[in-house]
Amino acid sequence: MNACNGESTKRWCAFDLAHKREQIAALEAETLQPDFWSDNRRAQSHMQHLTALREEVETWERLEKQLQDLQELAQLLGEEPDADLEAEVTRSLNAVEQEVEQLELALLFSGEHDERDAILSIHAGSGGVDAQDWAEMLLRMYLRWAERHRFRTQIYDYNEGEEAGIKSATVEISGRYAYGHLRSEIGTHRLIRLSPFDAAHRRHTSFARVEVIPDIEDTIEVTIRPEDLDIDTYRSTGAGGQHVNKTDSAVRIRHIPTGIVVTCQNERSQIQNREVAMRILRARLYELERRKREEEVARLKGEYVQADFGTQIRTVTLHPYTIVKDHRTGYETSDTQGYLAGDLDPFIRAYLQMQAHQAVSAQR
Repeated sequence: MNACNGESTKRWCAFDLAHKREQIAALEAETLQPDFWSDNRRAQSHMQHLTALREEVETWERLEKQLQDLQELAQLLGEEPDADLEAEVTRSLNAVEQEVEQLELALLFSGEHDERDAILSIHAGSGGVDAQDWAEMLLRMYLRWAERHRFRTQIYDYNEGEEAGIKSATVEISGRYAYGHLRSEIGTHRLIRLSPFDAAHRRHTSFARVEVIPDIEDTIEVTIRPEDLDIDTYRSTGAGGQHVNKTDSAVRIRHIPTGIVVTCQNERSQIQNREVAMRILRARLYELERRKREEEVARLKGEYVQADFGTQIRTVTLHPYTIVKDHRTGYETSDTQGYLAGDLDPFIRAYLQMQAHQAVSAQR
């Protein structure tokens, strides 16, 4: 059976089982090196990647075997028709197709860090109290989305608004392809609704900024000089509830050359909070350098456009009608309640498909 022929098996070409098997062999060879466990954290990350690859390959090999068996049964039916067997083959083929469709999304994850955990930050923008309330609505939405995917979440920073909502929050979302999913959310999100904080109940527009960076751990070298850091501690604040431990050891780190500020108040000790804050700072510095390189390349190509606040990627409208629209892909839905309850996958899929099509067009 040719794995690259037919509607049911065309995705094997994109998945490239042979390449995945080569990756597994290379990773297995690394585990046999004498110094493999000298860096325990790196070794654990390596083993997690190896396990995930093995599971991925085993799943596609199982599906390929099922399709081969079904093809053989189909050939028998051509020689000796059997209504009951034909119905069973049809049901089995539909089940395989459904599973392949669920796995198809993973084929769209082509970014360097798509498999990594994600560090997601939300910042209230213009719109006053409404914007702070909108920021908290977004935080709740992403936590519910993560729960649907069985991703682990941990809020590291929660800066409560004076009247309602939040000024900002930072949460780590852990699970395979967490960053691959959530990089579609980077940008300005707009909300249009009748304000619950306006005595006249007028329509208000508010904004919130979503930032997502991959948790690069210690696998990428980023030099941070001690003299470039301004570190202070303070008492944890905010209405984080179960997410924020009330301690006297919250840590704030400012990277003087770039002005990047990172805070962590979730852990129980100052040492733990400092370690987490440094990990987030390292990831943000890496992301900053990556963006600078991309912007320079775009500028040289004559395509550079300053990424400024107010260039919203998505708008949620609750009045005078209900609709959520992504301005990059054109995808939209009238199910605003479902969206705010964490039903983000259609928007994520549309974004990844758009990027995949753009990549193919650029290669032509």
